[in-house]
Amino acid sequence: MARGQDVIAELITDHREVEELFTNIEELPSGDSGRKRYADQVTMELVRHSVAEEAYLYPAVRKHVPGGAELADRELADHAAAERVMKDLESCEADDPQFDMLMATLMSEIRTHVTDEETKLFPRLREACPAEMLSDLGDKVRQAKKSAPTRPHPHAPDKPPANKLLAPGVGLVDRMRDALSGRGEHT
Repeated sequence: MARGQDVIAELITDHREVEELFTNIEELPSGDSGRKRYADQVTMELVRHSVAEEAYLYPAVRKHVPGGAELADRELADHAAAERVMKDLESCEADDPQFDMLMATLMSEIRTHVTDEETKLFPRLREACPAEMLSDLGDKVRQAKKSAPTRPHPHAPDKPPANKLLAPGVGLVDRMRDALSGRGEHT
């Protein structure tokens, strides 16, 4: 089987894709329905990304990076905060007075989180883990994203083993809901 990017490169690619969606939102005027479509796509991408990180990245950080438990706990707290904002966004249309405020909050939180991961966590992980392990983690993250939920579930477990057991089933339900509603098809 051909291998893809290592876990760090994979997650950085995700970060750039989310930033591109943020830019698309920022380029549209307030109230434009396209902002909601992009916000739904951002949510789908961020939830899949977060679930994969929680299942594979953060356990590796805890195990291999000195001080990794504190790093992982801080990242999980960031995820929880972003997930609550995404849950609130889910029920807002682009012309809702709360939409712009929630979107600005989400963008700020995610941009800070990305900077933190890319400047602090990823270099420490690369230093602590051999290339083969990072490559294996990349494969696991890619697989996890395929079956991960696409909607925020703020009360779902965020640590193994419960998150690994529940995420595929929740993901299946989310993808069925997305297919029935057309969510994520128009960007």
